[in-house]
Amino acid sequence: MTNLFSSFDPGMSIFSMKMSLNWSAGLIAVLMTPQSYWLLNSQLTRSFISVIMFLKNELGAVFGGGALPGTSYLFISLFFFILFSNLMGLMPYIFTSTSHMSVTLILSLPLWIGTMLYSVLFQYNSLLAHLVPTGTPGPLMPVMVVIETVSNIIRPATLAIRLAANMVAGHLLLTLLGSQGPNLGGAVLAALFIALVLLLLLEVAVACIQSYVFTILSSLYLNELMSVKFNLYSANNYN
Repeated sequence: MTNLFSSFDPGMSIFSMKMSLNWSAGLIAVLMTPQSYWLLNSQLTRSFISVIMFLKNELGAVFGGGALPGTSYLFISLFFFILFSNLMGLMPYIFTSTSHMSVTLILSLPLWIGTMLYSVLFQYNSLLAHLVPTGTPGPLMPVMVVIETVSNIIRPATLAIRLAANMVAGHLLLTLLGSQGPNLGGAVLAALFIALVLLLLLEVAVACIQSYVFTILSSLYLNELMSVKFNLYSANNYN
């Protein structure tokens, strides 16, 4: 590595060969699929299905009965995409795509823009009413409107920054510790190696947790707008 941030360079190549592993990283998932095709009761397939069912139950608890059919599978696909990108970034010479805001914003912006446009076009009054929580005193209503508006606007940015910052922090720490290896020896080098292994295991856990957090928060933001529409629809039917 020529500098501290070279691990986040998407054009990084391996050795003297100008063959980047960023494109070939996607083939790893293709190489893993034959087991799920030919061995239906394999441990990999059962683990994959158990994760899907866990996410489906979690998203079902978030949406309840107010979500459209198939909404949960959209977020499940998003979870596995982020998880795969995070784990691939832990391998040497592979660019971590989720460490860049250009990628994380692409994941967070479309869904937020779609829900906001849908709310503005079809439930404009409900969207405005949602800016003032129930029981807010009259003098505080203008302040709450400003606060809720700002919080809604920055939601995709907070999702993108949270994911990118966690990926960058772990990789930078691994780079800083790993660069000290040539200057050490003996027991200190062994301790550094053990620390790097433990830190790598921690990064694997962070990759899984951040995928789950990004997915759940996105679903909560969507459900917050959908629940208003669903409650109004139920009240109208009841009346």
